[in-house]
Amino acid sequence: MDIAVSTLAGKESGKVSLSETVFGLEPRQDIIQRVVRWQLAKKQQGTHKTLGRSEVNRTGAKMYKQKGTGKARHHSARAPQFRGGGKAHGPVVRDHSHSMPKKIRSLALKHALSAKLASEDLIILDELAAKEAKTKTLSGSLDKMGIKNALFIGGAELDANFKLAAQNIPNIDVLPVQGINVYDILRRGKLVLSKDAVAALEERLA
Repeated sequence: MDIAVSTLAGKESGKVSLSETVFGLEPRQDIIQRVVRWQLAKKQQGTHKTLGRSEVNRTGAKMYKQKGTGKARHHSARAPQFRGGGKAHGPVVRDHSHSMPKKIRSLALKHALSAKLASEDLIILDELAAKEAKTKTLSGSLDKMGIKNALFIGGAELDANFKLAAQNIPNIDVLPVQGINVYDILRRGKLVLSKDAVAALEERLA
């Protein structure tokens, strides 16, 4: 399928043919959701921690004698029912990540790309390059194109001026093609690919 290519100035710059096997699939939400959950689980720190009975810094001596007090029998003040005692079944440091087959990850990326094309939220630019690293200039160009919330994917190496100019614009992310992922594609409204990024993705996923 053919899609129009434009410049950062908003002018037409020909067309590019997209692979049906990468951009033309019928999006499956279940596959996309699986990979998004996998990505978010990997990001989760899992550093929450409470002190258990064996970790609380309190005496382990018996609180009072077993008999003759008229009260219930107790041993250690570290028990969870006492103020200052350890937490029963509290959270511990753990790894929340789980495995995901590489084929499923690649397939989900294809479905995410196809979903953006199907919803007409995919834009192809001839290149992601700026003459100078000025946020105001780039912001003005994006406003003319109607881009307010987008993920920009460049080639293997990003243009330094474009990256610097874009980093202070709200809701605009810029990644090299090797950093493209399902979660970042979905969290932004538009997906903007350079021609180099399209070629690299088709070579990688076709």
